Amino acid sequence: MEFRITDSDSRSAARCGVLTTAHGEVETPAFMPVGTQGTVKSIHQRDLEQDAKARILLSNTYHLFLRPGMDTLKAAGGLHRFIGWQRPILTDSGGFQVFSLSDIRKLKEDGVEFRSHIDGSKHFFTPERTVDIQRIIGADIMMAFDECTPYPADFAYAKTSMERTLRWLHRGWKQFRESEPLYGYPQTFFPVVQGSIYPELRRISAEQTAEAGCEGNAVGGLSVGEPVEQMYEMIHLVNNILPIGKPRYLMGVGTPSNLLESVALGIDMFDCVMPTRNGRNGSLFTMEGQINIKNEKWKHDFSPIEENGASFVDTLFSRAYLRHLIIAGEMLGAQISSLHNVAFYLRLLSEAREKIKDGTFIVWKKEMTKRLSHKL
Repeated sequence: MEFRITDSDSRSAARCGVLTTAHGEVETPAFMPVGTQGTVKSIHQRDLEQDAKARILLSNTYHLFLRPGMDTLKAAGGLHRFIGWQRPILTDSGGFQVFSLSDIRKLKEDGVEFRSHIDGSKHFFTPERTVDIQRIIGADIMMAFDECTPYPADFAYAKTSMERTLRWLHRGWKQFRESEPLYGYPQTFFPVVQGSIYPELRRISAEQTAEAGCEGNAVGGLSVGEPVEQMYEMIHLVNNILPIGKPRYLMGVGTPSNLLESVALGIDMFDCVMPTRNGRNGSLFTMEGQINIKNEKWKHDFSPIEENGASFVDTLFSRAYLRHLIIAGEMLGAQISSLHNVAFYLRLLSEAREKIKDGTFIVWKKEMTKRLSHKL
């Protein structure tokens, strides 16, 4: 993997770059649609690529490990071939999913024992094993196994959790360097900065994570319930420590406004389920604000979903028709609204890149943040 910064904003830490992998280039700041189980819910790969202009997807190690399973993915020649996607893929290590199973997992120094949410079968993830699993998946970028510290967490717990994540980082990084890709192209490994909302812990984690010397770094354990001001404080602190010349990935964040504020703080990569999850429930993001398509006011509104929208569905279908589909529970409604939202997120960061390049990003961000919070 290579990362090259092409433009920087003089009034913030925002920057544009190009991330080059074996499966193509990704312009940053970039949003990765979440394809947890090898599919972005309700959206065809063709539409992701050709309409939404997605350049990289995120999938999940935990879910793919359980279903379809490693035997299937290895026989298929990796996830790219299995799902018919020839652009880059990043895989989460499964740490967040494992630690969310608080009632059916046991945390140990060596790793985590957990039971499948599907059939109750018992499994054990270690930092080394998640590397081996991600070798089989064949992701261009794989994540280190970490403990996603819950919020709220007291200082002592957060410190223990952060230190464990650092120990696991070194074990996973060693396994990565001592193993080989399976499908003839290189992979890369990103560690995760943890530390909850405690500046001292975040600083230690960021410093030791940076010292590992991996090709990119991630910031985890945010947008888990903490006040948004504290989230931005932690991002600012960490980004002042992580290497400038390497990509920074903010995991699981967030709203359109969160993305823009985090870009201003120097984040390069994002993922979030919000575009598809909100879309399936009739919540749409537009450049003029948010729409709850279930509201009565749209019943006889035959105007396009969004004038000059980012997706072909925006002008092909009316708000009234989409409202009908969502209320009726038709699958097409979820498809239209999910594609609209994903295309919107990708368009928003595309415009952010253009504003960084022409030197107007901060003024544009301020105006956009106001508009994005408006309820239509």
